[in-house]
Amino acid sequence: MHGHDPRTDTAAAGRARRADDVLDMQRAARKGGTTLLLRWLAGRTGAAVLLVNRSGAAASPPPLPFGRAEHDLVLHGVREATARGLRSMTIDEQDLTCVVLPLDGPPGVRAPFLAAVVPRPVPPGLPLLLADAASGLSLCWQLEHTRQQQRRLRDADARLREAVVHLLMNGQVTTARQVAGALRPALPDVMRMYVIEGPHTLRRAVADGLAKTVGNAWIVQCPVYANHLIMLAPADYESHAGTPAEPAWPRSVAETCCIGVSDPVPLRDTASSYAQAFHALAAARHCAERRASFAAHPDLTLTIGPAAEAWAASFLAPLRAHCARRPQDPDSGELLATAASWLSFSSHAATHLKIHRNTLTARLTLIQKLLGLDLDRLADQAALALALRVNAAGIPPRPEHRTSDAGGTAPSLDELLASPHVVAWAQRQFHPVRTPGVPVSIAQTLATWLSFDGRIGPTAAALSVSASAVRKRLARSEALLQRSLLRSPSAVHDQWLAQRALDLAERSTAPRTALPASPGT
Repeated sequence: MHGHDPRTDTAAAGRARRADDVLDMQRAARKGGTTLLLRWLAGRTGAAVLLVNRSGAAASPPPLPFGRAEHDLVLHGVREATARGLRSMTIDEQDLTCVVLPLDGPPGVRAPFLAAVVPRPVPPGLPLLLADAASGLSLCWQLEHTRQQQRRLRDADARLREAVVHLLMNGQVTTARQVAGALRPALPDVMRMYVIEGPHTLRRAVADGLAKTVGNAWIVQCPVYANHLIMLAPADYESHAGTPAEPAWPRSVAETCCIGVSDPVPLRDTASSYAQAFHALAAARHCAERRASFAAHPDLTLTIGPAAEAWAASFLAPLRAHCARRPQDPDSGELLATAASWLSFSSHAATHLKIHRNTLTARLTLIQKLLGLDLDRLADQAALALALRVNAAGIPPRPEHRTSDAGGTAPSLDELLASPHVVAWAQRQFHPVRTPGVPVSIAQTLATWLSFDGRIGPTAAALSVSASAVRKRLARSEALLQRSLLRSPSAVHDQWLAQRALDLAERSTAPRTALPASPGT
């Protein structure tokens, strides 16, 4: 009769322990990927473990800190394994042992190494445990690497699309089309802008839902407002696709999003289309459908007509003549773009232009110096905004308005605003807040706010009400005017010009104390 061999029990116990280890590694990998699996491995073996690239840089944070001796030993082992093309490498140095195993990666991708450093002598079974761990780490690393590549591609695509919209907003249509040629879909000749506002945590889900439903639209996450999406779609999108609320979005998104829609405009007028959609969004916040289209009013630049071009050319002449002294200094084109962005986005212009806020401040200081303006004053802001809009509209001047003619002089801003058709335009601007049934305090608060350069505190003090009451009345004005006032892009510049035109008309019919001159007079 043969006796029992204890080696059989030892081998069975070893196999059972290995099976348990493999199951534990699988659970760790499912819960936390490479990070949790390395942490489990360090706790199981007592070794200092990490994933390391061929250059010696850590591919993921090690569970335990590495000393200088351990790091040098790992670097030596990685170099030897790479040079010899070995599937495993063990190096002894003084009282330490380093085991290095390369992970498996997709074709053409250099996967990192698994490195473990332990005091000598090496615990029994460590090489086999590391080999099992390397198999699980290879799968985890490949999955994480793929997801990282997908995120990078998605981020690159988003940045390119944002750049295209930025070029369009600055009127660089040809360059925008060239950049957009590498993406899909093609930019439409006539477009409609949608600004979609909702919780920023749902912005990506909304964008994904729109991308699946509206295949021929450009969808961009707004670089200025974290809770806004911008959608640039062909002008006939709604005629065959319904409304933007119809795509297959989650119910919670459809119930929480507000949507502003612009008029159909040529692609070159993307900036004005965005402003239209933004103003429509202000109206959408106050209506039950949570969606509004732009309520078109006559544009002031078109209302003034050719005389505006001569005034704008004279007003912007110092800025246009500016030449950068150093290569790093802004030229006239950059200053014009900076002024337009700041008037549209205020302090967010630095984000919009992708420049440091100190750079923005320096450019604005230079603009004020060149034009002789004080951009803290709403009057100067409104004049600059009108001049830039006239410049962008490209209205050809009549011969009698050309300042280049001998003895020709440009009209002043007050002369432009005092014309009868501009006064009629101004009356239409204020009509919604002055109709019967609207409390007198609404129009009074709006006029006072304009006179105090759009500042809430001084307005509240002048009216003897709280700042909160002023904001509520201005929000009511936004709903009535269907224009944004408190957030940029704001209609505050048009409203100031309209108020100035009405004041000039009142002074001409009933003489009184002279009004302070407006910029460009």
